[in-house]
Amino acid sequence: MSKLNGLSSRYRVDEGDGFRLGVWDPADTNGLSDDAAMQDLARLSEVQEALYAQNCWSMLLILQGMDTAGKGGAARYVMSRMDPRGCYVAGFGRPSAEELGHDFLWRTGRHLPERGRIGIFNRSYYEEVLVVRVHSGVLGSQQLPPELVTRTIWEERFEDINAFERHLTRNGTLVLKFFLNISKEEQKSRLLSRLDDPRKRWRFDPTSVAERQRWDDYMTAYEEVIRATATPHAPWYVIPADNRWFALLAVASAVVDAMEKLGLTISEVGPELQEQLLSARIMLEND
Repeated sequence: MSKLNGLSSRYRVDEGDGFRLGVWDPADTNGLSDDAAMQDLARLSEVQEALYAQNCWSMLLILQGMDTAGKGGAARYVMSRMDPRGCYVAGFGRPSAEELGHDFLWRTGRHLPERGRIGIFNRSYYEEVLVVRVHSGVLGSQQLPPELVTRTIWEERFEDINAFERHLTRNGTLVLKFFLNISKEEQKSRLLSRLDDPRKRWRFDPTSVAERQRWDDYMTAYEEVIRATATPHAPWYVIPADNRWFALLAVASAVVDAMEKLGLTISEVGPELQEQLLSARIMLEND
């Protein structure tokens, strides 16, 4: 049996009540080894081809996590196993002036995947209840009417996000959300590695060091986000990210499991197209 089958269910959270981030081990590998696991990812390409060919469902993968947790690596790896015509990545950093002039869901909404496609968000609208919450001063730059910035604004945004994701799933978009759960110690190691390696220094973001000072605030924010927005139709996956290879495997497992549950197949062509294909065969054989 494929090592991908059912692996992700161990890390799936679709009911947030009572969720506690501290019980999730960032170094967990489910007893698998690097060499054995990385030979088992061909299924990703197969299920994506069926999704693309059927052109009915779409899938949105949301990658969240602290700097160096592996969001970019996961996006690249999933992309490398798929037909690039049916898969793309959108990244979301500091909002532009235009984006700040709209509601907090607007900038991500413009990049939602069309039917048959897989969209991967490297960060997402969840930044609006993570970074903006940890750095409360950011909220003041969002041009909201002052009377709407109340003590309940985060709960209201959770409600908006849940309604948005329910809307997406009711219209044929599978929503899978991944928190790449890296330990503070492993993040330190990866940041130092970037500083030590001249080929990686360009990737080093000095703000990462400052953000580390707010580690506990971020972990509290992530815990509350998952608690408030984990649902059966838009689940979170708390992916152990201290071992890069295992994080990739677990993300791939979740994608495969979700698409296999749809029962997608590549349909036989209709009679009219059958005739066209037959004519094409005859022309090729007589060429």
